[in-house]
Order: sequence, then C-alpha cells, then structure tokens
Amino acid sequence: MDGEAIIGQLMGREGRADPYPLYRRAHALGAVAPCGPGMAMAVGHRAANQVLRNPAFGVADHGMRADFDPEFLNHSSAVLLSRSVLESNAPHHARVRSLIASVFTARRVAALEPAVVAAVDALLDGMAAQGSDGGPVDFMDGFAFRLPVGVICELLGVPEADRYRFRGLAADLTTALEFIADPSELTAADEAADELAGYFTELAAERRARPKDDLVSALVEVAAADDTRLSGQELLANLVLLLVAGFETTTNLLGNGLALLFEHPEAATGLLDGAVTPAGLTDEVLRFDSPVQLTSRIALAPGLAVEGVETPPGSAVFVLIGAANRDPDRYERPEVFDPTRGDSQPLSFGGGAHYCLGAQLARLESAVAMPALLRRFPRLAPAGPPTRRDRLVLRGFETLPVTLR
Repeated sequence: MDGEAIIGQLMGREGRADPYPLYRRAHALGAVAPCGPGMAMAVGHRAANQVLRNPAFGVADHGMRADFDPEFLNHSSAVLLSRSVLESNAPHHARVRSLIASVFTARRVAALEPAVVAAVDALLDGMAAQGSDGGPVDFMDGFAFRLPVGVICELLGVPEADRYRFRGLAADLTTALEFIADPSELTAADEAADELAGYFTELAAERRARPKDDLVSALVEVAAADDTRLSGQELLANLVLLLVAGFETTTNLLGNGLALLFEHPEAATGLLDGAVTPAGLTDEVLRFDSPVQLTSRIALAPGLAVEGVETPPGSAVFVLIGAANRDPDRYERPEVFDPTRGDSQPLSFGGGAHYCLGAQLARLESAVAMPALLRRFPRLAPAGPPTRRDRLVLRGFETLPVTLR
C-alpha cells in the first residue's frame, strides 16, 4: 500500500474509526512518503516535529484557500476559521497570537488550579447524584465536556447560563477542520459558525460598554483602541477559536484517557498509589491516542526537504501526529500503553509558531481530574460500549457510559 492509498483509507469510515493499523503501514514507507501529486505525509516523529517547527512550512491561510478553492468563501465556517490564528501565517499570525498570549498567560493559567479543583469536585458531586440509582452516567456529557467548557468560559467571561449550549455547536463547527469530500457536509458547520459569531458579537458589544476582568474584555479593548492590531473580524474569529479549542480537544483527552484506564486497570491502580504520575498519564494518553491526529502544512519557500524528501513551494505535507506519536524509531514498544515510560514527547499540541496556547491549561485539567475521578469512584466501570465520533482529525468519544457502583 502506497502513501496515496493510506491517506484514502484514513478518510474512509474504517480508517477514521481505527487509524492505527494504517499508521503502521505508513511507517513501513519511511519517515516521509509521497501521498499524491504535490503532497507528502510525515509519519516519523523527527520528521513531523521538523515540519511543525520550521517557519518555512506554513498553514493554508485565507488568501491561499481563496486562490486555490474560491468555493470556500461561500462557507462561513471555513471563512471564520481562516481569520483565526489557527489558519494564519506571519506576520498576521505573530501579531494576533502575541495579543492573545499577553492575556492568556502562564501565570493566569497556573492561578486557575484552585478553581479547577473546585470545578472537578462539583462535577463529581453531580455524577454521584446522577448515578445514585445505580444507572449509567455518560462521562462525556457529565464531566469530560463540562469541566473544560466551564474553565475556558470562566476565562473568557461567558455567563454560566450560556455555557452548555456549546458542545453541539463546537462539534458542528469543527467539521470544517476535517477532510470534506462534499461541500454540503459544511451546512451544519456554517450554521454553527454563524451562531457563534453572533453570540460573540453581542458579548463583545456588552463588554465594550461594561468591561470586566476577562479575556473578552481585554481583547475587545485592544480591538477598540487600534483595529490595525486586531480587526473586528479577527476578534470574532479568535474568540470563537479560544472557546472551541479551549474545550473540544480537552474533552477528548479526558474521554480517551478514561477509556484507556478501563483497558489498563494497572495504570489506574498506579495513578492512585503513586507509581504513575498525573503528568505521566497525560503525556501517555496524548501519545497513545491523541485528541488531534492530523494537521497539514504548505511549503512556503524553495529548497525545502524533510528527511531527504524534497517539498517544492506550494506542496502540502500532511503531518500524521497520531502516527508520529507511535514512531518505532522514537519509542520502544510504541504500541504499548505505558504511562511510566517517562520519555514521552507527544506532538499532540503541535510545535513551533502554532504550538497550542492552551496546552498548559489542558494538562492542568487532566492532572487534577483523573486522580480525583478514581479516588471518588474507586469502582468506576464501563456501562456498555462507548461511541466514537466519526472523525479523523479530532479523535474522541461521543458517549462513554459508566457506572459508579
């Protein structure tokens, strides 16, 4: 099977459900392999890391996409995301990212730990009440979604009453990040983008009139003072991105992590007795079953090569993060889930200029949540088969029923 066939199968239903057998075939082709005209895939850890960190490889930004596929301009979901830091290159990316980073600081995130602990305890109380009759509780809806959405909304300044409407909207919007064969598949994503943009337009106007100590107020103030630093379109796009990215991937991290603990009860025991650290567990979940499986880059300069494979200007490189995280040249026994391995360097948060701004927050939430969950419910167990979302890029569960016993 060549690279083009592997990519094709990854886009199919079976490949999306379980991409890992295809990743193993991809490793047999080398660290980098062609996968179609003007396209290559990076599956080796070093190769993927090199592409992610090299500023000469950029993302397909608004201008590129409009030139390549003008149809994309008809989809508000694609246009909205293209105005965010997720899909922008220098110098626009550095300008906007620095503004967000100035208010989304490491100190601010670290100071959230007591609030995260309190939120975890409250959600565990809610699970206990819901499961008090011995019936199943959906971990995804009852905990994995509610924890990160509550935390990011607290940072942004989204009122509590509005927070739980966002799970479905985020799921619909992020369809625009997947491989789409039929543009009609973006209908729900466009509707979600319009609703989220409308919501943040109203919230931004409210904060402009009555500022508070939150990220929306801080970014609104920047945009109002100088729209050359942050335009109105960029403000809305990045508020939506901060919300969706602030909980969608962390929700998947928590769900994927609990499913792996069910499959590996020795890891759960180790987490409780200290043989497994919360940070070690988080790193291994990120490595073994990454919430983000794939991203892409475009060669922006001549003379580029990755592991000896030339990438001419304009060529695309698919970075298969899920494959790179299981590279046998980087990890001993890569197919074994081992949270004590201690040498994990998962690429799940990206690298270089586009390294995830929320990585520290996601790690904090996971490190607090998973031990607390197991301490509170030591007999926690699956309550039937979970359901995976039918996605490739963003990998996670739709439902994960559990019993608390």
